[in-house]
Amino acid sequence: MPEGDTVFRTAERLRLVLAGKTLTRSDFRVPRYATADLVGERVDEVGSYGKHLFIRTGRVSIHTHLKMEGEWRVFPCGQRWTKPRVTARLVLATDEVEAVGFALGKVQLLARAEEHTVIDHLGPDLLGPNWDAAEALRRLERYPARAIGLALLDQRNLAGIGNIYRSEICFLRRVHPETPVADIPDLPALVEESHRVLGKAAHQPPWRPMVYGRTRRPCPRCGTAIASQLLGEDDPADRITQRERGIYFCPRCQPAPA
Repeated sequence: MPEGDTVFRTAERLRLVLAGKTLTRSDFRVPRYATADLVGERVDEVGSYGKHLFIRTGRVSIHTHLKMEGEWRVFPCGQRWTKPRVTARLVLATDEVEAVGFALGKVQLLARAEEHTVIDHLGPDLLGPNWDAAEALRRLERYPARAIGLALLDQRNLAGIGNIYRSEICFLRRVHPETPVADIPDLPALVEESHRVLGKAAHQPPWRPMVYGRTRRPCPRCGTAIASQLLGEDDPADRITQRERGIYFCPRCQPAPA
């Protein structure tokens, strides 16, 4: 699943080609908004919050979420798309370009005043201008017995971390992902590590994982073979998500909690 850094860079890319431009065509390929027409609307700005992306005009906010496979691509008008047309869920065109959202997990058209309703429940945005480390810490501490690997993935605590970065952050702090929040030696430092890692990934790509996806390969610190296992909530109805939640760690640098 694309994480906060990917969404942040996507917003930057769309901002360059859409902000200040007037829409000459809009094509919502989702039943709920099939008749929506934004022709003539001027795009004021494009922004992100965690894994959520917003394209704002004077009247509305177009909210999209990439979920597992979503992606935005930009094409000069008239150029052939490089992904199957059947997967396009939203097209926004100006005189110069077509911005196409493929396989988007969520598409919503909101009044500007209602935009907050889709992010009010989220924790502080790790890549936002108003990042609040104290609030993120407070939210993590509400559930002291929860495994830190699950707590980092919960967008209600910190917005933007996905499966890749929770493994990387725990590795950098030498913390096993199953360690309860209350047993983290320096939780404020882990929160700041999260902010640093996401910031570096967003502003200085590409990010090269040290442990994620490197099962049985040597740890970059001690040479021990990297291990992986599933870590998720105990919910039988969540089996598909469980498969996507493999964590990676060094058994030596990150010993399991007692």
